[in-house]
Amino acid sequence: MPTCNMCNKSDAVYMRHYSGERLCEKCFKDPIEDKVRATISKYKMFEPDDKVAVAVSGGKDSLSLLHILADIEKNFPQTSICAVTVDEGIKGYRDEALKFAAKNCQKLGIKHKIVSFKEMYEITLDELAEIIRDKEKNKLSPCSYCGVLRRRALNTAARQTGANKLVTAHNLDDETQTILLNIIHGDAIRIARVKPVLDKGHQKLVQRVKPFCEVPEKEKLQDCKLCGEPTPGEVCKPCQMLQQLHIT
Repeated sequence: MPTCNMCNKSDAVYMRHYSGERLCEKCFKDPIEDKVRATISKYKMFEPDDKVAVAVSGGKDSLSLLHILADIEKNFPQTSICAVTVDEGIKGYRDEALKFAAKNCQKLGIKHKIVSFKEMYEITLDELAEIIRDKEKNKLSPCSYCGVLRRRALNTAARQTGANKLVTAHNLDDETQTILLNIIHGDAIRIARVKPVLDKGHQKLVQRVKPFCEVPEKEKLQDCKLCGEPTPGEVCKPCQMLQQLHIT
């Protein structure tokens, strides 16, 4: 097995293709947290006395970010962190993800607030998908509705916790895909909105920041594997389930 290029001692567990580095577990994990710290500093994402709400879905990206921010927060006692989770009401997926989110919050000693579509909108996403499926003229998928409703729910949850910053775990791949799709659609306004720190736009909107915006998706997946923490399926799993409901 090849040796780590950085420490020249331990066996390499990951090949970083864009830099040509072979890294052991420690040398792989430390730079990710360093990159997050550098990204936070580079874009001036936080102030020392911020109240931060982390959007935690229960997936690998959000849980990894929660752990990193909890570690960083130890050096800033005036800063407070809580986690907010949206229960869309996706049978066979969300219950499992909620358990992972709650388990990690308890492990870190972080307050955890859950809001649900059922409580806010009096309908679950599964029920909404059934309605959409029955309307043949409706060309929108359940995911189109989910994105709007989920963003509102996250903002509401963050406001209820008293947070002035809402952190999401969008990684470099997410940001790149969003930009490319907006270019294809010719949507110049949306292209301009893709930023590490989003403009509030309205006084009732909690400012959103993206500390993972310069971390590749593949590295986050590897980081999750090395942590040994089980996580539920990828975001595409619930999307696929909803798309199946939408097929007429």
